[in-house]
Amino acid sequence: MDVFRVTGNGPLRGKVAVSGAKNAALPLLAASLLSADPVRLRNVPDLSDIRFMIEIMRHIGAKVIQTEPGIWEIHAQELTHIAPYELVRKMRASVCLLGPLVARLRKAEISIPGGCVIGPRPIDLHLKGLRKLNCKVSIDRGYVHVDAAKIEGSPIFLGGRNGSTVTGTANIIMASTLAPGQTRIECAACEPEIIDLCHMLVKMGAQIEGIGSPELTVTGVDTLNGCTHSVIADRIEAGTFIAAAAITRGDVTVTGIAPKLLSAFLDTLEEAGLPIELGADFIRILPYTGSLQPVDLITLPHPGFPTDLQAQLCALMTQIEGLSIITERIYPNRFMHVPELQRMGAEIAIEGPSAIITGASQLSGAPVMASDLRASAALVLAALAATGDTWIQRIYHLDRGYDQFEQKLSAIGGHIERLSDTVMPKELLAE
Repeated sequence: MDVFRVTGNGPLRGKVAVSGAKNAALPLLAASLLSADPVRLRNVPDLSDIRFMIEIMRHIGAKVIQTEPGIWEIHAQELTHIAPYELVRKMRASVCLLGPLVARLRKAEISIPGGCVIGPRPIDLHLKGLRKLNCKVSIDRGYVHVDAAKIEGSPIFLGGRNGSTVTGTANIIMASTLAPGQTRIECAACEPEIIDLCHMLVKMGAQIEGIGSPELTVTGVDTLNGCTHSVIADRIEAGTFIAAAAITRGDVTVTGIAPKLLSAFLDTLEEAGLPIELGADFIRILPYTGSLQPVDLITLPHPGFPTDLQAQLCALMTQIEGLSIITERIYPNRFMHVPELQRMGAEIAIEGPSAIITGASQLSGAPVMASDLRASAALVLAALAATGDTWIQRIYHLDRGYDQFEQKLSAIGGHIERLSDTVMPKELLAE
């Protein structure tokens, strides 16, 4: 099993290009199943989650071929409706196959995804939406069974206790593209990845109104055609490199990203005093002297502060003098990185849904354990600001969502190595 060894080495400097967004590419791959014609996707990141999704798609009958790096062609002429547990358990996002299978085959049988370390992530809103579309939905022995023989458009409210559901919105949009009649989705997720999905579906011939708003109207059509589409840039990857530049007081330009995709995140950093230069397709973090200001923020559905950047900001705030408060409203258990940051010397207290950070901590390298995708990134950021070596275990979490992460970080001056855990000092290995 691989580990990272990260050595704090001062400011990062240079340019780093953002890859395609994992959270956009996965539903776009699923959407390709809505047509019997070929679909070509460009700017697809090379991630373990992408490979898992392609494995499932091939299992249910799609022909999926990589023609060159970052470009995949999908031809889904004949499909089966069953996605088994042994494949779905590897990745929760595979549940977004539910909508396309229901639309194309009028039936689906998909294993319910397993649990998640960052908190409960139920699919009840997905199933509620399908029932509103006049589908018969049942759960038996861990599988969702959907009979969509009489599917038809309908008004659907997709709000939940933590706001809208992103993958649920994607599923219902895809299911309704081929459903007779009109579907009006209220409290739809407004994330850029949902907008990207809608744009690709429109290229395929779908009729969708209200794109980018919380109310979408989908008028069903008989068939969808193929298309060529490029995946949008990964705003979370961009935010991670921005935080890496800030925590090292570096001078880094993140390219291939529209600043509007990170409005709430950038606004928070500007309020903290971080000097930022914005262009049409780049964000430059400038070096600063003195200290930034602490922050008090709450994670919210888009366009609020993204939960996927909470852990990275938490790491950054450990280096900012004063008291910062970060409240998590999306996933209740998304502070798994905190005990590991504490091992490195961070002063953080958890009070209910909030992390209270006493900044300006002197971090030192330590053996730490990654618990999830974004926690992995936060630990790398902390290690960049720490003295000595930090050994980060279970980095397979990071491989789910960051394309060539250590190569990109090394190119702007980060001292990070991917090594076998066999070279890690035995006394540092976790049980």
